[in-house]
Amino acid sequence: MERGGSSSAAGPSPSPSPSRSPSPSEDRECCAGLWELPVERCERRPECGRCSRPQKVCLCPFLPIHPLKVSTCLYIIQHPAEESRVLRTVPLLAACLPPEKCKILIGRRFSEDRYPELATVCRNPSTLILYPGAEATNLEEVTLGSSSPPIMIIIDGTWSQAKDIFYKNSLFRLPKQVQLKTNISSQYVIRTQPTNTCLSTLECAAVALTIMEKNKSIQETILRPLQALCSFQLQHGAQIHHSKEHLLKNGLYDKPMPKNKRKLRRMELLVNNVKI
Repeated sequence: MERGGSSSAAGPSPSPSPSRSPSPSEDRECCAGLWELPVERCERRPECGRCSRPQKVCLCPFLPIHPLKVSTCLYIIQHPAEESRVLRTVPLLAACLPPEKCKILIGRRFSEDRYPELATVCRNPSTLILYPGAEATNLEEVTLGSSSPPIMIIIDGTWSQAKDIFYKNSLFRLPKQVQLKTNISSQYVIRTQPTNTCLSTLECAAVALTIMEKNKSIQETILRPLQALCSFQLQHGAQIHHSKEHLLKNGLYDKPMPKNKRKLRRMELLVNNVKI
């Protein structure tokens, strides 16, 4: 006696009828209730008004009690992409200095019409722009005039972003171009730098101000919050980022090599210690 049930010997099963796509009116009816559901708002963590860090990880204990007294005025030209970075250093730099001594301008293009104050600054004989290159003078060798307070422009962004801003804004070719002659390694170890001696914006400002103000304690004071930031991130899972130069020289670079000949040439120069 055979048990009841389906059997493959009974022949093929009837093919199912093709499914019908819902009409636009049926779609609207199905989604009608969704519009009434409460929207969950994503609230940002409260930030410290001074260091711009979340209050739970505020770095104010590592900042100077009072803003540093300096005669030099910094103009930070910040690429818009830097503004959204979580671990940016410019807010820490600004927190170390009086507001009138650290002015931040955000953008890619700076015309004389839109930025008349910046245009005036660029034409000031006392203004320097910190950007390395063949035409740059070592800052240590520059004689600063005593007639007016010195002004320094620093571009904040990745190296490609900084290059784009420098060469596509004619205003930045007016000030005297300077560079830092230093062999110190960056302490911003939670972000990858092109070479071992490439410095973050905060570190560049700290070294430059130390030279211009002839005060070695400035560098130590400005670097203190950066050291605290990196230490905190490393304690909570961040990894030390070696420079691209270090990774290439030690065979640790694990990304595909670029197919673009210009980018590949830049990597070869890094390995061979040629300045780029």
